[in-house]
Amino acid sequence: MADFITVSKTEEGTRLLRWFLRHFPSMPQREFYRLCRGGQIRVNSKRVRGQEILQAGDAVRIPPTVVSYAGQKPKRTEGGDAFTLADLEMLRKCIVHNDDDLVVFNKPAGLAVQGGTGIRKSVDKMAVALFPYDKISLVHRLDKETSGLLVVAKNHRAAQLLSEQFQTKNAHKEYLALLYGDVNPKYGIIDNYMLKGQIFDTSARLNDGTGPRPQRAITEYNVLSNAAGCVTWVKFNPKTGRTHQLRLHSAITLNAPIVGDTLYGKHQKLNDSLGALLETNNLFLFAHKLTFQHPSSGRMITLRASVPDFMAPVIKFLELKVP
Repeated sequence: MADFITVSKTEEGTRLLRWFLRHFPSMPQREFYRLCRGGQIRVNSKRVRGQEILQAGDAVRIPPTVVSYAGQKPKRTEGGDAFTLADLEMLRKCIVHNDDDLVVFNKPAGLAVQGGTGIRKSVDKMAVALFPYDKISLVHRLDKETSGLLVVAKNHRAAQLLSEQFQTKNAHKEYLALLYGDVNPKYGIIDNYMLKGQIFDTSARLNDGTGPRPQRAITEYNVLSNAAGCVTWVKFNPKTGRTHQLRLHSAITLNAPIVGDTLYGKHQKLNDSLGALLETNNLFLFAHKLTFQHPSSGRMITLRASVPDFMAPVIKFLELKVP
């Protein structure tokens, strides 16, 4: 006896073939089209060809023979999606702002922003699935390990205007981080140069003068509080956007690596209670506040995101304040 599945709001705008392959990932496409031709797969009791656009509330008829494909692992194909409907629902719940021009996510730690070789689950790919009618474009980046606010454009004009703001630093980003060690002075502006994970005092060419120039990296920082005598709660305002800029400035310039930074950090011995709370693979770096000009209305928008779940108990335990 056939079963029926109701299309959710998260799945709205998805083509029937893609929808089926997400629900039944090991199902061969030729089998899908054979069932469509035979009238065994239907939407709202109507015959289909397979490329129909689904709407929330549509009832999809599932033939009994298809059930055997549920829960089986898909065969990997180059460039194929590896995210599930549960992943899409998770990302949908991370939306803090959404309109016709852009969507802003509170990106969780561990989720890549952009797909690439070996990366099959990323914000850009999942955003395309969430907003299939829009032209999705990334306008800035966050490290995979960094959590917090990420702006994604939904049309070409918005992408151009937003990208320009982030490139010229007219968009203002504010990060919160928990650092190992005592940071002094309590306020300052770090201004140096970076190249391939290293910091230099000047922009002079390396070695024989034929290599690439280091790029200038500027970060304003403000110590919010010290806690437990061994960690420091810091606010960062990056003025440039170099790869791993805040992580390198913390670990090398301030000599206080970000908690959870396995690339630039060092193992720290802490008391039992705090050590247990900080025993995580997550990076304690959070893009919590973002101000930019809306591409259509021209209004300045300021958004704040709630701290990630792994940081919340630490903030409570140390009685830290989120500005």
